[in-house]
Amino acid sequence: MEKSDTITLTKHQIVVLLVDDQAIIGEAVRRMLSEETDIDFHFCQDAMLAIKTANRISPTVILQDLVMPEIEGLTLVRYFRANKSTRDVPLIVLSGKEEPYTKAEAFALGASDYMVKLPDKLEVVARIRYHSKGYINMLERNEAFKALLESQQQLEIRNRFIRQTFGRYLSDDVVDRILESPEGMKLGGEKRRVTIMMSDLRGFTAMSERLPAETVVSIINIYLETMTEIIFKYQGTIDEFIGDSILVIFGAPIKRDNDAHRAVACAMEMQLTMKDVNERNRKEGYPEVEQGIGINTGDIVVGNIGSEKRSKYGVVGRNVNLTSRIESYTIGGQTLISESTRQACGDMIRIDNSMEVLPKGMNEPITIYEVGGIGGEFDLYIEEKQQDELLELPNPLNIEFTMLDGKHADGAVYKGRIVKLITDVAEIKTDMSIQQLTNLKVTLFDEEGYEVTTALYAKMTREMNGNGEKTYQLNFTSTPPEIKAFFRYRYNI
Repeated sequence: MEKSDTITLTKHQIVVLLVDDQAIIGEAVRRMLSEETDIDFHFCQDAMLAIKTANRISPTVILQDLVMPEIEGLTLVRYFRANKSTRDVPLIVLSGKEEPYTKAEAFALGASDYMVKLPDKLEVVARIRYHSKGYINMLERNEAFKALLESQQQLEIRNRFIRQTFGRYLSDDVVDRILESPEGMKLGGEKRRVTIMMSDLRGFTAMSERLPAETVVSIINIYLETMTEIIFKYQGTIDEFIGDSILVIFGAPIKRDNDAHRAVACAMEMQLTMKDVNERNRKEGYPEVEQGIGINTGDIVVGNIGSEKRSKYGVVGRNVNLTSRIESYTIGGQTLISESTRQACGDMIRIDNSMEVLPKGMNEPITIYEVGGIGGEFDLYIEEKQQDELLELPNPLNIEFTMLDGKHADGAVYKGRIVKLITDVAEIKTDMSIQQLTNLKVTLFDEEGYEVTTALYAKMTREMNGNGEKTYQLNFTSTPPEIKAFFRYRYNI
């Protein structure tokens, strides 16, 4: 190969990322590689930042420990392989001992090699060079990648391209779309009609305030690991993880004829699979969680957004914001869709309910629909909800509540009474007018007037017919364990 044809990834051709929670291991490997002038070594001690670090430095080989406190090693292998920008990067698993079963499972999940740590320096260097060479050769064979690099004559420009593109994109589909054109890195985009899905664990913010940090991370990992596989199954593009929320695009960068159908089918399977998520949570001693999903179909702008110094491939537009608003109206186990998604899916979906809402930022009300299933080739249905009759309380429970805008209270405190109750549903009476689907933060008092909790969260789901005072149905979105125990003890529910 002529010198002018050589692909230079950075000023070093080989980039090594070591992920290990032990600083002593990082120092040992650094010393092994310190005399290798063509190897650029990076060490990440926090497993939760491993993928972000890999996206930033674009490694040619990853060394990863199997035993770490924040995340189980085989799960991290799965994350590296699910993350599109590291899916093909050679991954060498490090373990403290030889275990055939663990090795076999690591290889099945996509590991490229396995070493018992710490191996001899010669072996470490040899394996790094072997796997990096194969990976670099694969990149050289990528004609779109090679054509784009050949269009850049200066090393600095090519380096920036690697850092700003392959270190920032999570999807091969996104990268391939950009590489189709020699002008792929220019700012700007195109208007595209897509279906957008946003999921969120209902009441998880309040729940996480009561749990240890490691438990919160573990619950999110179980949830995201399960849902990521389902989203990939239905060819969705994960635009972003936002804490316990997932933003998914169906129709960009690759548009298909059934984008809306696949989005609804994906949501149905995600809801059905929550029983598996909660089974894993129960085995670990974690609380159960519920998921709300919002889906909307409409035009967005997709492409490179930002400035010449800093840009990213992303999606923007009012329909992204509208999807988030629709999702915010959900309660646990519920999937709500817009009118445009309903029309795109036609008669294939089962509509269980509809309601008129006025999302923030809109001038006119819109109709949203609760989906219970989708037929055709998907044939996925959620069991229709049957609500038990509420128990009429012999002595109503006094409450005080504030209305929430997003996650924030408006400051005003209103009074009311719980007159009927069953599990996570209550009927209240109050002088205050409450708009449907408004979120509330509730302070509950017992029959003697003593404060029971200030951390009960609910959503107003239905306005009832009542005499005099206004009557509403509330669905509790986050019920602390002590409140469930209180209801069970006082009312046997």
